[in-house]
Amino acid sequence: MLNDNQKNTLKKELYEMKEHLSITEEETDIKDSVQENSGELSMYDNHPADLGTELYEREKDMALHVHAGSELEKVESALQAMQEGSYGKCEVCQKDIPFERLEAVPYTTLCIDHATEQEVPHDRPVEEDTLTMANPNSFSGAARDGEDSFQEIAKSGTSETPSDFIGDRDNYNTLYDSGISDGATEEFEEFIGTDINGKSRGFIRSDASEKYEAELDDEGIESPLGDIPYHENDGYIEGNEK
Repeated sequence: MLNDNQKNTLKKELYEMKEHLSITEEETDIKDSVQENSGELSMYDNHPADLGTELYEREKDMALHVHAGSELEKVESALQAMQEGSYGKCEVCQKDIPFERLEAVPYTTLCIDHATEQEVPHDRPVEEDTLTMANPNSFSGAARDGEDSFQEIAKSGTSETPSDFIGDRDNYNTLYDSGISDGATEEFEEFIGTDINGKSRGFIRSDASEKYEAELDDEGIESPLGDIPYHENDGYIEGNEK
């Protein structure tokens, strides 16, 4: 049973919460249209990304407005229960809710034992019905980098059009198709790699790099410019010019 001092403490906290939530609900109430709020006369002459920030702010205000309204209803119900003398009772078992719990959540109507019995929604976004999650056991050894990941996702559509790219394109599916299938970022690429334990795996080359190197070997040259002359000293150091 709550004593008078505890009730006064909780009542004061509830009124403070009510004032704060009322201000939040009023400040986040969206009354103007996007055009009125942004000052734009028309949305047709703007790139979709230009209004991205404005859309984000409106969505955030809507979420805060709904949340504040929901919390405000709980606070007002708790204040009404105080006037009726039913405040601090669990609506399931009708036992007194401890002051420590009410101090943490003044508008709660459930004791700690029955608070965990609230229904938790188990429905998932509809997109998950079509998404295929990666299987870690199917890892083949060639990791994808950020560019490859973007290219794969971008094939599903972006705000860009074929006119934004250099060269002729037959369809949208080829806009981000680099033609590189071995996991490399560039067509001609080589770098020193390590395995999962940090041990060196030597030079890792793209398929095109290995093919190009084999062609140079067949021609017996080091580069398209010919053999690179050897200098014992560095030519860029003063006094060592050849």
